[in-house]
Amino acid sequence: MDSAQTVQAVNSLTARWARGTAAREGTVLTAVGVWPLLAFLATGADQVVRRELEEAVGASAEQAVGPARDLLATLDRLPETGAALSVWTAADLLLEPGWVAGLPPGTHGLLTGDPVSDAARLDGWADRSTGGMIRRMPLTPRPDTRLVLAGALTVRTRWLHPFRSAWVCPESGPWIHQELAGLALAVPLEQLPDALSLAETSVGPVTELRLPGTGDIDVHLLLGPERADLGDVLTVGLDLLAGRHRRIPAAALPDGTPGPGLRIRQQLDTRPADRLSVTTVPFSLGAEHDLLATAPLFGLDAATGRSAHGFTGISPAELLIVSEARQTATATFGAAGFEAGAVTAVGMTRGSGGSVAQHRVRHVQVDFDRPFAFLAVHRPSGLALAAGWHTVPEPYLGTEDDD
Repeated sequence: MDSAQTVQAVNSLTARWARGTAAREGTVLTAVGVWPLLAFLATGADQVVRRELEEAVGASAEQAVGPARDLLATLDRLPETGAALSVWTAADLLLEPGWVAGLPPGTHGLLTGDPVSDAARLDGWADRSTGGMIRRMPLTPRPDTRLVLAGALTVRTRWLHPFRSAWVCPESGPWIHQELAGLALAVPLEQLPDALSLAETSVGPVTELRLPGTGDIDVHLLLGPERADLGDVLTVGLDLLAGRHRRIPAAALPDGTPGPGLRIRQQLDTRPADRLSVTTVPFSLGAEHDLLATAPLFGLDAATGRSAHGFTGISPAELLIVSEARQTATATFGAAGFEAGAVTAVGMTRGSGGSVAQHRVRHVQVDFDRPFAFLAVHRPSGLALAAGWHTVPEPYLGTEDDD
């Protein structure tokens, strides 16, 4: 599984997650925070659970686990992103050495069995790993918790062309006549020649604005037809990353109102260059996702103990099942830049199957290798780092510039 296939697999999970999420309220989600955890879980799952997890990650466990390690390492090396993974297990849990060896070095810790002490330790890890963006672990350890697997992700970028604070009062749409905090940007079109485009898609015309940030990070704003589902609009943005729709650049669009939110006209100006003017609204979003509420999407249906299947490849002595799987995510879009953070955690307990019989066997392996949405994107690879949509704007409170 090469890097391009990894990006495709993660972005595909982002699209499926977006389509399955209600768009009534603003939200933020990051599949890149979930995908490596599912890959590591797949290597320790029995055949039934593994098959579901492999379908969710888009590759076999053996093909995905190496790219999962590489993805985390790459994100942690980039100046504008950070990534961390850790696993904590009960002190008396017998672990399969091969599964532990497949984890990144230095990621294994122990649970004390005291929920208060363990919660403080896990919360501290979430806080440190996200630079304070996520203060608490999405799940709370219990006395019967046998394993917690967690991943953290952060994205921080500064605009190459910062916005200024502004006042916005929409003349139509769901925010009509509301006095809103806004952001404005005006630059010569030649400075951002490829930033604004229009795509004709199955949901109708979608306007895409790509805002360049530092460290190879772009943030894409996506505005579709007013009645279009925001999850579908976000999926269009992912399709655009994959080249599935043709972009019509702003320079090739006709005068008038060729697409959502677009107005193009000829006017007199003292400056000879064509101009690009943008108005939008800032946002600060937080979301809590219960991954088990849509367990099949993440390959976690059989893993929850509804049948006598679990993670026999993690512990040879116990049948482990998934008791919780949650993500806490946040995203802030302002005049100076964009930042997002997420912590995803999977908790396991002992399944009803009790102990697993232990036998000494030979292992012979044979591989037959065959309102608007937004995306924070790693520009060189097209990897979607964070995704979501914004539906509830902030009221206008003054004119002081946003830090």
